[in-house]
Amino acid sequence: MATVVVSCYNVASFPEGGGHFWVYMQYVHALRAAGCEVYWLERFRRGKDRARDARAMVSFFQRMSRFGLDRQVLLYTQDDDPNGGEPIIDFVGVTRTEADAVLRRADLLLNFHYAIDQRLLSCARRTALVDIDPGLLQLWMSTGQLQVPTHDAYLTIGETVGTPEALFPDCGVSWIRFRPPVCLDLWPYRFEARSEVFTTVAGWWSGQWVRETVNGQDILYENTKRISFLDFVELAGRTPQPLELALYLADGDGADLALLDRHRWRVRRSQDVAGNPEQYQSYVQQSRGEFSCAKPSCMKLQNAWVSDRTLCYLASGKPAVVQHTGPSSYLPSGLGLFRFTTMDEAAAALEAVNADYERNCRAAREIAATWFDAAPVLEHVLNSALGATTC
Repeated sequence: MATVVVSCYNVASFPEGGGHFWVYMQYVHALRAAGCEVYWLERFRRGKDRARDARAMVSFFQRMSRFGLDRQVLLYTQDDDPNGGEPIIDFVGVTRTEADAVLRRADLLLNFHYAIDQRLLSCARRTALVDIDPGLLQLWMSTGQLQVPTHDAYLTIGETVGTPEALFPDCGVSWIRFRPPVCLDLWPYRFEARSEVFTTVAGWWSGQWVRETVNGQDILYENTKRISFLDFVELAGRTPQPLELALYLADGDGADLALLDRHRWRVRRSQDVAGNPEQYQSYVQQSRGEFSCAKPSCMKLQNAWVSDRTLCYLASGKPAVVQHTGPSSYLPSGLGLFRFTTMDEAAAALEAVNADYERNCRAAREIAATWFDAAPVLEHVLNSALGATTC
């Protein structure tokens, strides 16, 4: 079977991101289950706190060991050359020769790191870019905000990317579309009628901006979950269903927290309840369901995006009530997964879930198994990337 190197982004340097870890582990686990030899490749991004960096690196390798990957990690640092040459790449725990040997015998480098160093890409026999930011990635590429190295194949979870329905350019690339995966064996069905709270896990930080060019004019807008949730801040006071947000917070978020509290939202620090892969999984599976908004770009671009987090809820048998991100040929809206646009629709969806809770739980699992089962999804990804066929 194939040897696949999965190039991940910002996992090792972000140990508090239990959910972020699962984004990539779905792919790694499914490829290994299919018989592939899989290596995890990632750049470790140093911060100003060297002690924190050291703890993060230890935590990362411990997690890799728990998932049976401790001998299949290619973690590297990349620093400027003081003499002005190419950036210096140093691997952690393996020599550059050993790492290069793995990369050169890899049948495929599956790349989630959009700005990866071309020297790493050039080692593998075939390379495939994986777009998990549909619409945004194409905007970044078309406006020159991001320089993406050349790949042999280009894959995207965006249902409209590269189609006439897209509200953004295809950048001259033939995109291979696929559905995001969830590993059903890692996320088993968990029915618990006594679960009370609809939850989600999200970042709350501001300062993420999107630049679009419309009729020759640059338009900037803040692209955060914070903006979208504040549009629905009154919802928690309009439904008897308790709603809880597990948020990655910053020091300046006090006013927002007070606003959420006044409107009856429950708020917890994501670092406390979902700060590692096991905590994240437990938090999802102990919830009654998910309620979540999407970033404004999803609605503006109508990319039909569905979160990898939502798939974990669905696979666990937890109904999801999530913001509508555009027309879809396969995403349902009702029974197990409800997609809302207005406050009234969101409140009605929560009521509908609770009116027949067990049936909605079974439907949630069925949606995950029918559309997002990682085994067939990754078979399509692997065949497409190795053969560069379009769907």
